[in-house]
Amino acid sequence: MSITSQFKRNSVPKSDRNIQSAKFTQNLIPITKDIPLFGTDGIRGQVGKHLTSDLALKVGFCAGLELGQQAQRHSPFILGQDSRNSSDMLAMALSAGLTAAGLDVWHIGLCPTPTVAYLTHQTEAIGGVMVSASHNPPADNGIKFFQADGTKLLPSVQRQIERRLRSAEQPEALPKWGHHYHRPELTQTYLEAIQVPLQAQVNFSGLRVVLDLAWGAATQLAPAVFMAMGAEVICLHDQPNGDRINVNCGSTHLEPLKAAVQLHEADVGFAFDGDADRVLAVDHLGRTVDGDYILYLWGQALRAQGQLPDNLIVATVMSNLGFELAWQHQGGRLIRSAVGDQHVHAQMLKKGSMLGGEQSGHILCPHYGVSGDGLLTALHLTAIIRQSCDSLAELVNNSFQTYPQILKNVRVEDRDLRCNWQTCQPLQNLIDQATRDMGDQGRILVRASGTEPLIRVMVEACDSQKALKWSDLLVAAVEKHLK
Repeated sequence: MSITSQFKRNSVPKSDRNIQSAKFTQNLIPITKDIPLFGTDGIRGQVGKHLTSDLALKVGFCAGLELGQQAQRHSPFILGQDSRNSSDMLAMALSAGLTAAGLDVWHIGLCPTPTVAYLTHQTEAIGGVMVSASHNPPADNGIKFFQADGTKLLPSVQRQIERRLRSAEQPEALPKWGHHYHRPELTQTYLEAIQVPLQAQVNFSGLRVVLDLAWGAATQLAPAVFMAMGAEVICLHDQPNGDRINVNCGSTHLEPLKAAVQLHEADVGFAFDGDADRVLAVDHLGRTVDGDYILYLWGQALRAQGQLPDNLIVATVMSNLGFELAWQHQGGRLIRSAVGDQHVHAQMLKKGSMLGGEQSGHILCPHYGVSGDGLLTALHLTAIIRQSCDSLAELVNNSFQTYPQILKNVRVEDRDLRCNWQTCQPLQNLIDQATRDMGDQGRILVRASGTEPLIRVMVEACDSQKALKWSDLLVAAVEKHLK
């Protein structure tokens, strides 16, 4: 039975239930007026301080009204979550808001973020929402919305939802409430979708793979799909654990994975973040293989298959200069976007690219998926290893050499200072000085994180000592003037 026919079977016809007053938007958002609620990757913050059940309820209600009005049809809303202790609470609050807005909710439970994106795209859903703070620590959580096509909400739609949230006007009464359904079986549809295209081409039999699942959203699905492909699988941090998600493990802490790959003499290791929309790899020597290398290797494979229009890859301003120069040397084109998968996706749509992503391991390939997908990416990189008859280490050695790149994070709790760091003249003066000193032999990127209370400072140069010098000076300036 198709997903669409399942929807028709389970959907509830409109009824003449009591009219709902729906006064959810009174005394709403305790945030600074001039700072958007939606950041780089949805709404994110510390639970109980920046993100509460009350806010989630109202966000669900306003998003349901906005997307329901745009869709003008009776269709479900897909809801998923990661393993954080606060995810149940926020998911239920979102569902309450969405059903109050007259929408049916299909709650698929614990799953990677791309599962929500895929199911939203493949069903008649008018939207999807994932409760997760991705790679953030356990105390944080977040709300990520998807449009009917499985992509992140357009900024214009986000602004419309925020206008509803901040409005003093009450919405009109609604003719019905929606229903909440538990639909965990739909995650298997996603697994089949990412697995079947590869099964016809390759088998992972004989490969030993280590998976660091970060106590998060991929704990149930990732081992299953790698074993179904024939791999011998060794798992780390492989139970859902809201107290330990991302803590000293996963894609932001690769040391446990590196040790395990070498201990078990594995062919490759993969580290996911808490919601598994990104992945980093480790070769059999214990070396990190980041998103730049993944883009380069996957780009080569797609080009050989005639599936990479104009040999174009979209990366971000964080991607290493060594990657860019090596890809250009092969006759390829590389375009940079701002940091954030929605910016990468926007450039891909504009330029017609079929591959793009971030150094952090958030990779998009429209041939196979509608969103950044760590599990999908890991499967395809493993297929490239198997089909090449080379080890991942050999593939990396034959690709490119990175320029020394130093990335440092400075915690800045004051949101106004953090978001308006460009107005700090002493810091701007230092950036200008460093830029003149390095010329075309280096790059500087200072930016406010859209997901954490951090100022990120990146310095890249052909001279490692010069990169270290300027990164230290810039970090010191941030600490002096923005704290």
